[in-house]
Amino acid sequence: MSTIVKLFEKCRYKHDLYTVFSDWCQCAAISLSNAVDLRKRDEREKQYLEVVRRYDPATLQVFPDILGAVMKALDEKPTDILGQVFHALELHNTARGQFFTPYALCEMMAKINIGSGDDVAAKLKRRGYIRAQEPACGSGAMVIALAEAMKDVGHNYQECLHVTAIDIDRRAVHMAYIQFSFLHIPAVILEGNTLSLEFRDEWKTPAHILDQWDAKFRLWDQIDKMKELCSSVRMLTPVPSSETSELPTQTYAVEKTGQIRLF
Repeated sequence: MSTIVKLFEKCRYKHDLYTVFSDWCQCAAISLSNAVDLRKRDEREKQYLEVVRRYDPATLQVFPDILGAVMKALDEKPTDILGQVFHALELHNTARGQFFTPYALCEMMAKINIGSGDDVAAKLKRRGYIRAQEPACGSGAMVIALAEAMKDVGHNYQECLHVTAIDIDRRAVHMAYIQFSFLHIPAVILEGNTLSLEFRDEWKTPAHILDQWDAKFRLWDQIDKMKELCSSVRMLTPVPSSETSELPTQTYAVEKTGQIRLF
């Protein structure tokens, strides 16, 4: 983490560090998204260019170095590295008291929810994957901890976990998207208000797009509809046998040779 903090500190002398952090998160998220999400590519490319125009070449050269350091840190130990950097830079004071849940607490909560993994195994046996929803994801610490807890009990979260995460803060959405992307967590991150169900933007991680989770959901929706239809057919009340008319008995003529004449 110290390497990432030092790289951000290099930008402090020319720019407001809070703005630099937010702009870096947006640029990094767009760079990752544009590699896979072609639907949003043109729109986000324009946003990217608007941001980078505000910075001198020396500062822009630091941006990819920060991205590489974040990727390396997550590769060494999956954790909420961006949330930790946010606090280490003391940006939570600038953000009017915005705090991200400490990762150690998220780990404890995730392990309590997962337990021995038996409940997860039972759900996976029925469907093949489980879904998690995070209504105020922040930088994504709770989701990362959940993914790691599943891995600890023997389940590959990259194949069997899908997350829908929501946050009202655009910077938090970008932070979560970056970390989920590097950890290959299948997720859709929504920027908006969980309470009013008003959303402004949608970010689909590379794992969601490359592993075709939209197609998986459509398939399972069709399977659910078929199961519901079959269940409703079985629930139909059978007609009592006394009310049914007897089927006519078919008689066949037999020739002298023993051959049956059907008509």
